[in-house]
Amino acid sequence: MPTEHTEYEGEVDVPAAAIQIKDPAVIAKLPPGAQVTRIDPHGASFWTRTARLDAEQDGELKEYFLKTSYGDRGKEMMSGEFVAMSAIYNAAPDLAPRPIAWGTYETLADVHFFLCDFHKMTDALPDLGTFPAKMAELHKRGNSPNGKFGFPVTTYHGNTAIEHAWTETWEEYFTVTTKALFEFEQIAQGPNEEIRSLTKPFFAKVVPRLLRPLETGGRSIKPCLIHGDLWHGNATMDAETHLPIIFDAACSYAHNESNQADDLGVWRQTWNRIGKRYVAQYHEHFPASAPEEDQDDRNALYATRVNILDSILYKGYGGYREKSAPLYYAIVSEDSPELTLGRLQVGLKELVDKFPDGIEGWEAQQQLN
Repeated sequence: MPTEHTEYEGEVDVPAAAIQIKDPAVIAKLPPGAQVTRIDPHGASFWTRTARLDAEQDGELKEYFLKTSYGDRGKEMMSGEFVAMSAIYNAAPDLAPRPIAWGTYETLADVHFFLCDFHKMTDALPDLGTFPAKMAELHKRGNSPNGKFGFPVTTYHGNTAIEHAWTETWEEYFTVTTKALFEFEQIAQGPNEEIRSLTKPFFAKVVPRLLRPLETGGRSIKPCLIHGDLWHGNATMDAETHLPIIFDAACSYAHNESNQADDLGVWRQTWNRIGKRYVAQYHEHFPASAPEEDQDDRNALYATRVNILDSILYKGYGGYREKSAPLYYAIVSEDSPELTLGRLQVGLKELVDKFPDGIEGWEAQQQLN
């Protein structure tokens, strides 16, 4: 994550041995006859241990990426990532590593793993000319299996569980899951009455005003497969194919503009190096949903959800509540005095103040037009 996020104070609870041994459960997931020749630590994570695993098969070297986790939560993280990355790979196989399996170690208690093909990656940002088009293609091709919004399994934003309920409308899905995240945030950072007071008009006025018009008045949106955490640390370029590549997914079937509030929503964040230029290019390939005039405000709504998630995740970083920090590029400027309120409060207050009349006011205005 960006520099500010390095203040996370948690510890990796996965035993170091998890990426030092050749566990039979992992080997069993490799092609028949594959012989593991080497396992080396590769990459870094706050909550998992990761490694590159080399195996020889019929005289040919094959490379795999191994991610390990610990405990019941870690088991759900690995299974969720496998389902999420499999969905992306099935919809856009040139955009993600091929998932192979997930499972539980035989030799280490409560250690679980996710295994996929290894790709040599650059440290560069994904190409502006191709990446937005690839994401638009994923959103168009990744169709919900039942036509509803949600996802079949729990996925994780870092180590924060996202419980996905299947819903008929996007407004219902967003409301149910975001209310749960607000409760998690209050537990993670401690009670905050200002945030609680803002959430009431946020859900009663702002959410219906910005999301209900998407699916009423003859308008509709399709649940699209989204990555769910698409910041610049989860997207780069493949060093061999020279194509964009994404990983560490926390998918759901959602409004394509939201990407679980974490693709286009996270592209709004000032700390994310995948920024507004990518949003503009994306909409060249996937136009904004109607009503188009609400698109920027919807994006601000989705960006607020990003701040809720990150406030839960980075409990050691107070900027989401107390420190001066820019919230998002279109509504709050970096020199705004209101930044002292903290990111989450500012985002909520801006939206609540902008839409005091909610959906009722918008519908009344439509009658006059």
